[in-house]
Amino acid sequence: MRRWLLEVFKSETILIVATVLAIISCFIMPPDAEYGGYVHSKTIAQLVCLMLVVCGFQRIGVFRMIGSRLLRMVRTQRGVVLVLVSLTYFSAMLITNDVALVTFIPFAISVLTMAGMESSAVLVATLMTVGANVGSMLTPVGNAHNLYLKALSGIPTWPFIGIMAPYSAVAAVLLIVVISIAFGNKPVSRFSELNSEDIERGVLAPQPDRPQPDEIRLTGYGAGHGGWRVWVYAVLFLLCLLVVSDLVPIWVMCVVVFGVFLFADRKAFKKVDWGLPLTFIMFFIFIGNMKRVPAFYSLAASLVGGHPLEVAVASSQVISNVPTTILLSGFCNDWRHLIIGTNLGGMGTLIASMASLVSYKNVTRQYPDKKGRYLAVYTAVNVLFLVVLVGLSWIID
Repeated sequence: MRRWLLEVFKSETILIVATVLAIISCFIMPPDAEYGGYVHSKTIAQLVCLMLVVCGFQRIGVFRMIGSRLLRMVRTQRGVVLVLVSLTYFSAMLITNDVALVTFIPFAISVLTMAGMESSAVLVATLMTVGANVGSMLTPVGNAHNLYLKALSGIPTWPFIGIMAPYSAVAAVLLIVVISIAFGNKPVSRFSELNSEDIERGVLAPQPDRPQPDEIRLTGYGAGHGGWRVWVYAVLFLLCLLVVSDLVPIWVMCVVVFGVFLFADRKAFKKVDWGLPLTFIMFFIFIGNMKRVPAFYSLAASLVGGHPLEVAVASSQVISNVPTTILLSGFCNDWRHLIIGTNLGGMGTLIASMASLVSYKNVTRQYPDKKGRYLAVYTAVNVLFLVVLVGLSWIID
């Protein structure tokens, strides 16, 4: 029981803290009719439906299939790393940074082992994590907090993308420069000898006598085995994007997505990380209550002051960017700088973006002796990107 509690605390630390804060705030401001307006239901509905659809794609192996096919085209170590980082950079724009890392970091470790590049695992995982964080910042669906800020601010999709485009583009160029300097053109012929299903089998289930991953048990190897699910999930994802862009009523999305998954894959409901929407709800309750306390509101508003971007970046380093977004949004309506600050704030410390912990856990689980090295490399690379992008924000302003 004690071990279980410790595991829950480690995996859901932010949810537990948010719940404690919400409960305390309920004593300060007892429940009344105004509680009904605290929770931003549009954000929660969009978040849950997107999580379900992305989980569906994961369970039929679509993302790893794409990675396997791309790897067939590489011939050098630099090419391998460029493909792996590109996978997290571009996929995070649509499936969020944490899902991109959950999907591709274990994939990358297996690929590096097959390519004889295990010694580079720490740097590659770090660059993939940066790629996920700077890719996800571009779109409203890339980060959970972007989804919230778009819904709260009412900024249309394309102007929202325009705000973050310079930062995402500069970060991509910097990633290419770092990869070009750090990795050479040493030949890697391993993948050219295999087809995409062989690569996928080698990565996902190299030992047939071991328990098979969900996507293999459900559909077999390769997205072609996903059959009708691939197309149905693609339509559902498009529906979610139309709702985020305010082109389709939100209730239509909820009814269709939940209805389809009740028929197509009920187990997806168990696989979704329900802790994330619950964390949002707890923070909504806390902020809703504390905004009604005049002294606290004045203090919080004065702390944010005229520098929401810098405050968001600094706060994210300590409590991560999702809680920072929800907290600061209650006391600041400078949406542009809040969007930039919370996205750039995902770089820096290991906890600046909770998605980054996915990479750390996967690498250190595989290589327990590299914890110190990972922290050192991760911090150095992330500080470099953070300094460059914050400097860019000052130039643009």
